[in-house]
Parts: sequence; structure tokens; C-alpha cells
Amino acid sequence: MTLAARLAPHLPDRVIAATAHRVYPRFEPELRRLADFCPRGGTAVDIGGWYGPWTRRLARRADRVVTVEPVPGLARALRATTPGNVRVVGAAAGEHDGTATLWLPPGGTGERGVSSLVRRDQVHATGLEVPCVSVDGLGLTDVRLVKIDVDGHEAAVLRGAEATLRRWRPALFVELETRIQPLAPVLELLTAHGYEGWVLPAAHWIPLAAFNLAEHQEHTAHVAEHGLLRRTLLPHRRYVNSVLFLPTGRTPAIEVPRAARRAPPPPRGPAGPLPRGSAGPPSRP
Repeated sequence: MTLAARLAPHLPDRVIAATAHRVYPRFEPELRRLADFCPRGGTAVDIGGWYGPWTRRLARRADRVVTVEPVPGLARALRATTPGNVRVVGAAAGEHDGTATLWLPPGGTGERGVSSLVRRDQVHATGLEVPCVSVDGLGLTDVRLVKIDVDGHEAAVLRGAEATLRRWRPALFVELETRIQPLAPVLELLTAHGYEGWVLPAAHWIPLAAFNLAEHQEHTAHVAEHGLLRRTLLPHRRYVNSVLFLPTGRTPAIEVPRAARRAPPPPRGPAGPLPRGSAGPPSRP
């Protein structure tokens, strides 16, 4: 168990949430680049909210954030610590509405962020029955972004969001790890929906087709075993474990600052501003 996991049960939820909000962008730098792929306004969806580092950042950009979190203690913490434009759904996300078994680590209640509907014998020991919802069943409108971090259950979540993908064509930010599940089911599903992948291994986005994610994760798997604090505070090679998916033809682009969107002031002539469309004062003969 990592240092952070040992300390967390002894700290107030607000302290943990504030710490996660502060350090998580160093652990997942894509969070600092929301403007590249998450338009302002509309609805953003955070599936697998944990203590809310994505939820809080999304709440600054979206009009509405819907956070789906199945661990009861985490869902309560999110309701107590997130902004007013956040709706917390205490459930797991899946293909269909109903109930499901959420698997938790030994002796834990799910706060470590490794609970999943997909059991891994080396990680999980305790099962907890929880409500299960589909993204399509949430009744969302104007969906701009869906972030998915569900430790191996990604394909089922996406199958439960197919109507949302067809209707709104949101950006998707999906955790994919070959040590947990094969990449093919998610890649094939999203290719069929007309999406292409992008990754951020360094300072620039590159197409997933030009980056061997499985090979990269194999060579950096030791980094994934480090705890959150160690991965954020100590220098190490980056472990890329999330992929941005955008509708084909759309690319990650840095948002133009609002000041730059304003029309430039009209050019000035000797007697004051010139009419729009004028090239300037006449040249001297």
C-alpha cells in the first residue's frame, strides 16, 4: 500500500480533495490541457470521479458536470466538496441500467481508486452491490466531453453511451492500460463510431496511430506501480495510460484566448479612425 493510501483514511475529505486537485495535473498533464479538447459550456461527464480532480476542473469550463462514482464514500465526499454545477450520481457506469458487483481491494472501501466492475484477483477481494447506469440513460444534453476511468470496464461504458456519441459527438478521454485489458475492443468500437485517438507523451499531441501505446506501457510498467505522490513529486519517465478520442477530422487545438477573439480596432488616419474595410490613408504622390 502506498503512503497516500495509508494516510487518506486519517484525513478529512476536503483535505484529500484539495490535495488531489492541486497535484493531479502533474500526474496526468492532460488535465492542464483541457482547453485543447474541451469546449466551454454544455455538459461534461466524469465517469470514475474518485475525489474529483477532473470534476473540479471541468466545472470551470462546462455549464454542467455529471460525475458518476460507484464507491459510496467517494460519492458522499464529492457531493460535499464539488461546485454547485456538479451533479453526482452514486452508481457504476455500464452498458445497461440495473445493479452490478463493484470489486474493492482487500481491507479497503474503495478510496484508493482501483475499484472496478472487472475483478482482478491480484487487486480485488471484496464485492459490493451498487446501482449501475448507462450514459445514455442519464438524459444528458449538449455533451461536450466524456472522461472514463473505470479500470477495465471501458468498452461496456462506451456501449452504454452509443446514442450519446452519435447525437453529440463529444470528445472522449479514456484510460487504457494493457496490464488491465486489451486495447482492441475499445479501439475497434470507437473506430466504428468515427473516432481517432491522440496521446500526449510529451509537450505535443500526436496521433495514436503513430504511437505504440502497448510497447510504451510495457517499457514503463514499473512507473505505474508507484503511488500518486511519488509519481507527481519525483522525476521519472512518463507512463501514458489515457487516450483522447476525437471525431475524425477534429484535432486537439489550443483555445484562442478571449482577448484575441475580439475584432481589432480600426486603423487610424490623421483625422481619427478610418471606416472598416479601408486600407489606410492614401499614399502621398
